[in-house]
Amino acid sequence: MGSSRIDSSLVMTEQRDVKLHIAMFPWLAFGHILPYLELAKLFAQKGHHISFLSTPGIIQRLPKLPPDLSPLINLVKLPLPSSEYNLPNDSESTSDLPREKVPLLKSAYDGLQDSLFDLLQSSKPDWLLFDFMAYWVPDKARSINIRSAYFSIFNAAALGFVGAEIPDSRTEPEDFVIPPKWVPFPSKVAFRKFEISRIIDDIISVGYRIAKSLRGCDVVAVRSCWELESEWLNLMGHILGKPVLPIGQLPPEPCVGEDDDSWRSIKDWLDVQPKRSVVYVAFGSEAVPSQGELNEIALGLELCGLPFFWVLKADLSPVELPTRFEGRTRGRGIVRRSWAPQLKILGHDSVGGFLTHSGWSSVVEALQFGIPLLLLPFTNDQGLNVRVLEEKMIGYSVPRDENDGSFTRESVSESLKMVLEKEEGKLYRDKAKEMSPIFGDKGAQSKYVDDFLDYLKPH
Repeated sequence: MGSSRIDSSLVMTEQRDVKLHIAMFPWLAFGHILPYLELAKLFAQKGHHISFLSTPGIIQRLPKLPPDLSPLINLVKLPLPSSEYNLPNDSESTSDLPREKVPLLKSAYDGLQDSLFDLLQSSKPDWLLFDFMAYWVPDKARSINIRSAYFSIFNAAALGFVGAEIPDSRTEPEDFVIPPKWVPFPSKVAFRKFEISRIIDDIISVGYRIAKSLRGCDVVAVRSCWELESEWLNLMGHILGKPVLPIGQLPPEPCVGEDDDSWRSIKDWLDVQPKRSVVYVAFGSEAVPSQGELNEIALGLELCGLPFFWVLKADLSPVELPTRFEGRTRGRGIVRRSWAPQLKILGHDSVGGFLTHSGWSSVVEALQFGIPLLLLPFTNDQGLNVRVLEEKMIGYSVPRDENDGSFTRESVSESLKMVLEKEEGKLYRDKAKEMSPIFGDKGAQSKYVDDFLDYLKPH
């Protein structure tokens, strides 16, 4: 018996000492690229070698790697065949294009198949982690004896709602406003009518790619955790008949070199605001409010009387702020039309709430600091994220018309004041604090990565 225990201990030690070569191939959207890069850094911290595969323009825009990890992370450029697919020059991510031209980017991304697999045949990684858009990866990887893992940046509920079954009979908006038939437990995770009516064609296409990715890969890694989504994770494992492993929430670290003049000026303004009083407003790189929506958001911020910091990226849509809005709110509010260090802003103790599009990366960034959420989804999986957060009372949705999604300045103002100031908003403030260790604990995050690596090594 003693010998058996020693042998077992030796095997475990040997497995821990195994260093893998992991290739990673994310979709060309920064909401996907950055979680992949965060996971690459966590792998590298544990001594594994990473080939991070993307286009030259994307790699040029990646945050600077920490000096101690850069020798272990090889940034590999795969030129995008733009001209073959009529893609505008220098358009290598979804944030570079209006929504109607994103299908051209998808086609060009699919055109990377040959160059990707030529590279893989020569470098022979132990594993390839791929994104849903590259649903063709598993079959081709298997043909050259490389195992593949689908790494989903979507949470388990969104993944299960959209891509759990194939072929899927859902083709009309009304099919998506109720939980799917394969969910055996009570759930409100579904789109609202106005959410799905805006994206029905995209969701059907995305659902096909996700479902093919889930079925073709050897293992599924999900940006999630047991503490938040145990039912959905177990359901996906049951449906697929293969390991579905949470990888943690991947809370990011501040980027190297962020302590520049722009942050210092932002910090100076935040430093003089009362504690937990500031509304931070940002809608990611792809969610672009219409002119009418932008007007109501702005006038709601003005009406509520709270200090605010608004990162307004309107480069893909010609929207303008209401006349004299910035003059009327000068001193109380800041509108920034360029990149801002979101993580550092959310980590400042004057920030008391986050008006967000509900992209999961933004949710993670806020909740790791215990910042309460005001939810205003616009596109993609954001509506499904909102249902997950609403079910658990983690965020409060700005009231909207069920049919067209419209909202008023009054509803924006009242929602902000309720969550940041009023007694009935204490529930959301307390819940956000309760979520902070689940979304931000670095030790728990490391354990999830260790568990995933422990699966990859012997396989």
